[in-house]
Amino acid sequence: MPEQQTALLNKLLQSIEPLIGFLGNHPATQSVAIFLIALLVAKLTTTLLTRVIGQFAMRTDFKWDDQVIELIRRPMFWTVIFIGILTALLPLKLSSVTNDVIQSIIATFMIIIWSAFLVRISRIALKSMSQHRHASSLVRPQTQPLFENLGFILILLIAIYFIFRAWHIDMTAWLASAGILGIAIGFAAKDTLANLFSGVFILADAPYKLGDYVVLDGGERGKVTAIGLRSTRLVTRDDVEVTIPNAIMGNTRIINESGGPHEKFRIRVSVGVAYGSDIDQVKSILMDIAQAEPQVCDDPEPRVRFRRFGASSLDVDLMCWVYKPEERGRVIDILNTAIYKQFNTEGIEIPYSKQDVYIRAMPESD
Repeated sequence: MPEQQTALLNKLLQSIEPLIGFLGNHPATQSVAIFLIALLVAKLTTTLLTRVIGQFAMRTDFKWDDQVIELIRRPMFWTVIFIGILTALLPLKLSSVTNDVIQSIIATFMIIIWSAFLVRISRIALKSMSQHRHASSLVRPQTQPLFENLGFILILLIAIYFIFRAWHIDMTAWLASAGILGIAIGFAAKDTLANLFSGVFILADAPYKLGDYVVLDGGERGKVTAIGLRSTRLVTRDDVEVTIPNAIMGNTRIINESGGPHEKFRIRVSVGVAYGSDIDQVKSILMDIAQAEPQVCDDPEPRVRFRRFGASSLDVDLMCWVYKPEERGRVIDILNTAIYKQFNTEGIEIPYSKQDVYIRAMPESD
């Protein structure tokens, strides 16, 4: 046993010698009495936490403090019990080897209990942070599982380190081996790690979310159905699933059609009418068609704009909003059909490209 631990136990033994003498002369009786006292102190400690400190926590507007008080009862109880066991062993005057083994076992259990407590506390804290987040916060509902897993891994590694220390195992060789192994894994899986880190930044920055319609630089347009740590999956309008590595998603220009102040998407229907047409009548017809279509939003209201004098037509745009980006193609088809039918009914000509061929003279016959 290390000299520091021996000195600490001797000081503890000297400080409680009057109590041990009061409990009797037999070592076993003294040990049992000390353990019972420790059990009583553990019960009083948990009762104090529950009824006194817990009452103050119940008066606050936060819920996480009540959960912390409830979770800390178990590790506090077992900590007092383990300290009582170590104290109860002092009158028995066991050998140094036996004391060392018992202390290592008790230290291992205490590390496990407090590590489990820290894991639960970290999850409560992350959940509270995700529910009361700021715009620039990294902890959001979609990133909460990621940070929970990272916190669990960190607490696990720290617990393993202290367990090794409790059993007096030298960690130098293990740390060196882990460093070499980490470098080898980093070189072998650099693409995977690039996708992993990009996935973390995508989840944190949230340029898009599940259900959004996005358009990539390559022209792919689809609905986001899954955002993983390695890749993002889109379902196109052809019902084809496209899997894109997050390293590409993190380094490409993305147009989020579902982003902005609302999910509504503006569509534009361009039509040309012949010169000489009544432009006010054309605008009125286009507005009536848009307002009569139930899949067109009333707010924002449809708009008609006379854009330009074309080469052979007056170019007019009908602009209106649909409720979701995926409705774009269907609504444009409905509006185009209605415009064509109504223009035919009203006698409004839609010009189209025509070519006239003039023959100056007929070839002479032989």
